[in-house]
Amino acid sequence: MAILKVEKLNKIYGKGDNKVVAVDNASFEVEKGEFVAIVGASGSGKSTLLHLIGGVDKPTSGKVIIDGVDLYKMSSDEISIFRRRQIGLIYQFYNLIPILNVKENITLPIELDSNKVDKERLDEVLKLLNLKNRETHLPNELSGGQQQRVAIARAIINNPAIILADEPTGNLDKNSSEEIISLLKLSNKKYKQTIIMITHDLEIASNADRVITIEDGKIIKDERN
Repeated sequence: MAILKVEKLNKIYGKGDNKVVAVDNASFEVEKGEFVAIVGASGSGKSTLLHLIGGVDKPTSGKVIIDGVDLYKMSSDEISIFRRRQIGLIYQFYNLIPILNVKENITLPIELDSNKVDKERLDEVLKLLNLKNRETHLPNELSGGQQQRVAIARAIINNPAIILADEPTGNLDKNSSEEIISLLKLSNKKYKQTIIMITHDLEIASNADRVITIEDGKIIKDERN
């Protein structure tokens, strides 16, 4: 079953001589539980594509359908709520709240919805990501790898429909990068979590089930590893 459908997606900036086609008629589907890497050079449009899928930016035309929901038929407020509940976002620079500790950063999406935290689920995620002894630490008391683990925990805590990871290892050393990729793979296998990861690193992309290559906004290749 396709958890994600991208249909004839376009994103154009500017007009006339200043026109830039960042995403050019992109179409593909992702099955539930797949781990997909989107690769391309800097400026290829891969991050723009990810932001369109995640409802962070709006397309010029085309559709994004997540778990049967047509994202851009909703209002901006509805998209924000849907993103918080159904899309886990992991960024290169972690985007943690500096005044919140590890536990508070992880449970923030749940608190924003005024829902009760499932303590068993939180405990399981903390153990999975080796953060059990870091619950009360602030982000500035953690290493880069630990901060990215907190970002992963925050992304998966709600069991979202999909995880979108934008260069999740781009700010880390080799050992931390390998650790983060291993944790994403573990989340993919253990929870059947659907993951779409942007990377410029073909070695990291080789860990995914499938690699989509984008160039000048166009999908030029879609291969299984």
